[in-house]
Amino acid sequence: MKRRICVITGSRAEYGLLYWLMKEIQESNELDLQIVVTGMHLSPEFGLTYKEIEKDGFFINKKVEMILSADTPSAITKSTGLGMIGFADALLELQPDIVVVLGDRFEIFAASFSTMIARIPIAHIGGGETTVGAFDEAIRHSITKMAFLHFVATDVYRNRVLQLGEEPERVFNVGGMGVDCIMKTRLLGKEQLEKELDFTFGPKNLLVTFHPVTLEKRTSSDQFTELLAALETLDDTHIIFTAPNADTDGRVIKTLIDDFVSKHPRGSIAFTSMGQVNFLSTLQYIDAVVGNSSSGLAEAPSFKIGTINIGDRQKGRVIAKSVISCLPEKDSIVNAMKKLYSDAFQKLLNTFINPYGKVGASEKIIAILKKYQIENNIKKTFYDVNFNVKL
Repeated sequence: MKRRICVITGSRAEYGLLYWLMKEIQESNELDLQIVVTGMHLSPEFGLTYKEIEKDGFFINKKVEMILSADTPSAITKSTGLGMIGFADALLELQPDIVVVLGDRFEIFAASFSTMIARIPIAHIGGGETTVGAFDEAIRHSITKMAFLHFVATDVYRNRVLQLGEEPERVFNVGGMGVDCIMKTRLLGKEQLEKELDFTFGPKNLLVTFHPVTLEKRTSSDQFTELLAALETLDDTHIIFTAPNADTDGRVIKTLIDDFVSKHPRGSIAFTSMGQVNFLSTLQYIDAVVGNSSSGLAEAPSFKIGTINIGDRQKGRVIAKSVISCLPEKDSIVNAMKKLYSDAFQKLLNTFINPYGKVGASEKIIAILKKYQIENNIKKTFYDVNFNVKL
């Protein structure tokens, strides 16, 4: 009998990272793929991206609607509660053997909590990472404690999962999922990509993705306004914006993006969702990823381009030497851009290595999902790390 693997996805970026894993589960003779979509995938505001999943040839077993039409802390909390109700019903119907989740968003927290209560083993991808500026930090570590199997991207992250009390034999360093996507995806040429995007690349090009810093109060508008002011100082630079996630105060960022693009229609464009192929293809033809998205840390270094990492949202993650960190202030961002385009930095870009490993993460995960003996026992013993430190 095939082992039923249920993959739960709630956002466009997360699905992009999960795509090859889902594809290989689907093609396996030993595993049966179940898919539950939720969150932004089902929201018209975020592009109804569940349709991309279906277009890719996947059958969606259940849809769990949970996103309210507001981005206040109260609305996010209520959305999480709605998600738990929906996941309880979905899991009861599907009866998976293992549930696979990725990351640290509130949608995935709701899914993980419901799965744990249903006594179904959770395989969590992306544990051990840190994001000082976002409540994703607490969510990620909470999911680690609910999960039974852990697939992490670096040894640094593996050690952090061990510090949380997870037993070493259940924590696997498989490398970054983003590297898999880059190496396995057939990317578009420049002419075809420009046609797909309805956008012409300029002498210089930047991709901007900026999400709310959810542990800071009312800073989204101020920080993003500083970024836009820095972008205004650039000459001969075309800018591609991607929309923020469904986080607290995300809508104010989207409004500011739309205003900027309306004022600069020739040299800028905004996308609610680019799609994985277009997004990765775009990284071939830009100078840097700018903002506070993890894609600038995990994927961009593989393309030998720079990243300008703004503020504290990603603080604590492992970063490549191609990442330039700066404050969410105009002058600091402008200085980071000057460094980006400096001859010295450009000469070094080809020598920088992506710390998130090489291709093969999906295959490693598949092998463990097939063989790991769970045997209806998901009790965990707390693993005590011997730090050899005098307190």
